Amino acid sequence: QVQLVESGGGLVQAGGSLRLSCAASGSIFRLNAMGWYRQAPGKQRYLVATITSSGSTNYADSVKGRFTISRDNAKNTVYLQMGSLKPEDTAVYYCYAPIYTDQRGWMNYWGKGTLVTVSS
Repeated sequence: QVQLVESGGGLVQAGGSLRLSCAASGSIFRLNAMGWYRQAPGKQRYLVATITSSGSTNYADSVKGRFTISRDNAKNTVYLQMGSLKPEDTAVYYCYAPIYTDQRGWMNYWGKGTLVTVSS
């Protein structure tokens, strides 16, 4: 069984910082890109940032210059360093990764999410 487990969410004041982590575990044969999505109350889930296994990154315009995605391939872990946080960053943040296992081939996996609340 493959699992993605996020950690690091919480309550922070506007202008503050948080670091999210997501560790993938289980019978992973191949793990390429990893990413973070977020979903605010009453809104759709959308992409925040992605990173390939070689370290190429992509960001939503709304977080460029404030958030940094990184990963540790040896630990199958992806991070999201969030800075200059704004109340509109308040959302549940989900980790995402397409993963290949011998049992199921390629499948998209999601974490259960971690709540980030930014107070004004």
